Amino acid sequence: MVTDNQVRILVTTRKSGKTRAVAAAKAGMDEKTARKYLRSGKLPSEIKVEHTWRTREDPFTDVWPEVKEKLGNNHGLQAKTLFDYLQRIYPGKFSDGQLRTLQRRIKVWRAQEGPPKEVFFPQIHKPADLCESDFTCMNSLGITICSKPFDHLMYHFVLTYSNWEAGNVCFSESFEALSDGFQRAVWQLGGVPTRHRTDRMTAAVPAKQKDKQRHFTRRYEALMRHYKIESYRIQTSKANENGDIEQQHHRFKIALDQELMMRGSRDFNSREEYATFLDKLFSQLNAGRKERLDEELKHLHRLPNTRYDSCKRFPVKVGPSSTIRVAHNVYSVNSRLIGETVQIRLYAEHLEVWYGQRCMEKIPRLRGEEKHHIQYRHIIDWLVRKPGAFANYRYQTDLFPSHRFRMAYDSLKPNSKEYLKILHLAAKESETAVDQALALLIQENRPMSFAAVSELITQNQEYPIIDTIEVEDVNIAIYDQLLSEGVLA
Repeated sequence: MVTDNQVRILVTTRKSGKTRAVAAAKAGMDEKTARKYLRSGKLPSEIKVEHTWRTREDPFTDVWPEVKEKLGNNHGLQAKTLFDYLQRIYPGKFSDGQLRTLQRRIKVWRAQEGPPKEVFFPQIHKPADLCESDFTCMNSLGITICSKPFDHLMYHFVLTYSNWEAGNVCFSESFEALSDGFQRAVWQLGGVPTRHRTDRMTAAVPAKQKDKQRHFTRRYEALMRHYKIESYRIQTSKANENGDIEQQHHRFKIALDQELMMRGSRDFNSREEYATFLDKLFSQLNAGRKERLDEELKHLHRLPNTRYDSCKRFPVKVGPSSTIRVAHNVYSVNSRLIGETVQIRLYAEHLEVWYGQRCMEKIPRLRGEEKHHIQYRHIIDWLVRKPGAFANYRYQTDLFPSHRFRMAYDSLKPNSKEYLKILHLAAKESETAVDQALALLIQENRPMSFAAVSELITQNQEYPIIDTIEVEDVNIAIYDQLLSEGVLA
């Protein structure tokens, strides 16, 4: 195909006095073709005829009015759905290879006659004007802690002008997680922008729970007032209104995935090691945004004198089983508090039990619902007095501090009183010392008893514990022999 540039070379060469043959050769075209363009005086693009006709018959001409009607009634119908419908209504008329033809025709109809599409309007971002935040699930990256899956979320914060970002590991879309993540970000920045925008937190507060939703809203607004920042929430199911943070989710996960590949492992020794790894990655990503960030820092508002207390406070009465129920989970407290009303301070990852203006307990917060966290030291005094209650105790599994305690209990059945005395000794003396004593008794295959454990602890010795266990290689040929014997039998 001859291009406009070739024809321009042809005309220029011809005007310089060269023959038509030479000009055609220099332009890279046949002499007859050169003669045609020299006579017409037009470029190929000027004489090209627009292709407006079909090269083959449209197989959907007869059914198109029906297809068009269905598209008009429901704009969301896919071409594959309509094609399957036509194959059912008109058996044998359409082959599978014609699906692409229908898809192209529907695509053209939507562009020419279909409903208008939603328009997204680019926004002008001003320094220190707007920040956005949201939660994102990190499970797809396959992070593990000590080879165990680490299912978690991340609270993600971004300044829309400079794209400076920060993040915080969390486990639910709760107000406590939002408050911790937001405050950590702004204190790291050293100031606050004018506005903050987030989604409607429907995952954290279901729409049906109106009382909880109003309570969440009040706490969120109080947090924003504390930092003197205007708060905005996007419309329901309109994630594009929080577009900067949504795009930042995607980019951050790609960057984290690449860093994990470079690291060569997705397993971490502890959560703290993983958090340090994330902080280093955020620092690397933010390094390239320093120029615009410096501009934003000049316009940030001052931080308040103190942080906002992000915990949720409420009273709970301690039950007769020396337990409290918090956020659909059960926790044990000291038996001295039975019948008393304690004040609970619920944080994102722990809870505090206060009584008489004193913090009595600090307990790790359980994830999920209908779980329990029972500390044997809270109840062991009364279990020793009521040993018969242990056999069917609802939370019995929590009263085995290690697998050795479980082995001791199994060997002492049905004499649970003897095991409870050992557990009581661990509470009063040292759980580590009792555990070592149990390990020595198991290792030497000696009878298990309270007297034996007590005697070993009294000696106040360090007991050698076998950390590694050698397992001999299995001879697979034995299985072949067994199979052959079974066939012969």
